[in-house]
Amino acid sequence: MIGSYVAVGDSFTEGVGDPGPDGAFVGWADRFAVLLADRRPEGDFDYTNLAVRGKLLDQIVETQLQRAKELGPDLVSFCAGGNDIIRPGTDPDEVAERFERAVADLTSAVGTVMVTTGFDTRGVPVLKHLRGKIATYNGHVRAIADRYGCPVLDLWSLKTVQDRRAWDGDRLHLSPEGHTRVALRAGQVLGLEVPADPDQPWPPLPPRGTLEVRRDNIQWAREYLVPWIGRRLRGESSGDHISAKGALSPDDIKLRIESVA
Repeated sequence: MIGSYVAVGDSFTEGVGDPGPDGAFVGWADRFAVLLADRRPEGDFDYTNLAVRGKLLDQIVETQLQRAKELGPDLVSFCAGGNDIIRPGTDPDEVAERFERAVADLTSAVGTVMVTTGFDTRGVPVLKHLRGKIATYNGHVRAIADRYGCPVLDLWSLKTVQDRRAWDGDRLHLSPEGHTRVALRAGQVLGLEVPADPDQPWPPLPPRGTLEVRRDNIQWAREYLVPWIGRRLRGESSGDHISAKGALSPDDIKLRIESVA
């Protein structure tokens, strides 16, 4: 019976791609917190989301891990390193060494640390070329989890999120349905009975022609890829001037989810 949960990470854990009624993001971690809170007496659950979009591993360690240790929760979800891996020239082995030091530090101070692998990017433009680096990093994450007794939220094996409907228009962040499926899988990882199957197949889609796919790819590149490259060149981050959501009420999260369902 988990009575407190802290989410640590970047845009994935902040919930980018899953907007609530006010435009602020919900995301898999908030949805997962609701699953955990439903198993506790009303009002007897504490949840804090410290994640901020665009953050690299060292930034997450510097700005979020100490706060997570101070809160001393029963559970921490720790997803970091993805933004490092997709940057040119990074070494997944070296990133994994820094990730392990953070896991060792975190597991010494809190209850359970759940770590997360990266997605299989074989169908994602641009990122599909990084599939080998991501797979290498995932192998390290699983090995680190074995050494420190961490449950693993394995996103690589969650095949249903390879459907394009699981992704936001930017193709980098999950859609609300994608975040929901990850939250359900997180519940399964901890042995919870979840209200739906994250592996449930999607309804079939009508086939798309080559011209339609090409038009979508051009629009995506113009709207998302070019600005992303521009931020990299300017040394900017999407998380600049963004604050973490902090402590959240599971009841408030439920209301926000229901209002956009």
